[in-house]
Amino acid sequence: MRPAEDFLTTAWQARLDLGFERSHGERAETILARRAHHGPLRIQKPLYPEGPELCHAIVLHPPAGICGGDQLQIDVEVGDDAQALLTTPGAGKWYRSAGPVAGQSVTLKAGAGGTAEWLPQESIVFAGAQARMRTTVDLAEGARFIGVETLCFGRRASGETFDHGSLRLATDIRHGDKLLWRERGVIDGGSALMASPIGLAGFTVCSTIIAAGAEVDAETLATCRQATPTETGAQFGVTAMPQLFVGRYLGHSSEAARAWFVELWCSLRPAFIGRDMVVPRIWNT
Repeated sequence: MRPAEDFLTTAWQARLDLGFERSHGERAETILARRAHHGPLRIQKPLYPEGPELCHAIVLHPPAGICGGDQLQIDVEVGDDAQALLTTPGAGKWYRSAGPVAGQSVTLKAGAGGTAEWLPQESIVFAGAQARMRTTVDLAEGARFIGVETLCFGRRASGETFDHGSLRLATDIRHGDKLLWRERGVIDGGSALMASPIGLAGFTVCSTIIAAGAEVDAETLATCRQATPTETGAQFGVTAMPQLFVGRYLGHSSEAARAWFVELWCSLRPAFIGRDMVVPRIWNT
């Protein structure tokens, strides 16, 4: 077996730094004012399927998978009154590791009146992966955020279960000087948590939807509670707290989890950022 230091010297150390700003010329638009990268993290050109006010960006990781020792850092700043939506071209894959830990850190900041949507496609955590995922959201007063995180444990279609390995999760969301949400999770492959009714309850797909920065009115919450997954037997629920909405999904199908998110997004997006839902084209390829 190769020593751990050999893996570390060949691992990817990648960073992507993006800054979106609202222009105030004859045509107000959100522009990609800053783009810097190190290692294999890129974005495609700025896209405007919804008009000039909101910029779509597709975050690319050319190696396609994350191996032991890889460290990815994505920093996004959305300026005052700017609007940005970020997604990925396909599922993220966290591969089996011989020991070194792989990590991804995502930091999103939105200025006053800005909106940030972080909507990556699902992450597949292979058996034996050693993964760390951290998301930090910092919202100024009047800023809004919508995000989704869908995790697939093992490769069910191939008969692989997440029977060993480890995933550690950390999410923090602040609005102004107030901490709205702090979550920490440790999911060890083959542990009792995988089957426990207070854990994953035997399911292999877990999705969390969070919208922050605005109050959820009773009508929007009621509509979200009527959303019904297409997957038989899935467990799901939504709740609203001050300045925060949270939805949870447990099932076996990432496609069904996405369809449930899209149904929620259809109600949440107008309420939080004043726009109708527009599904990114890349999701259909």
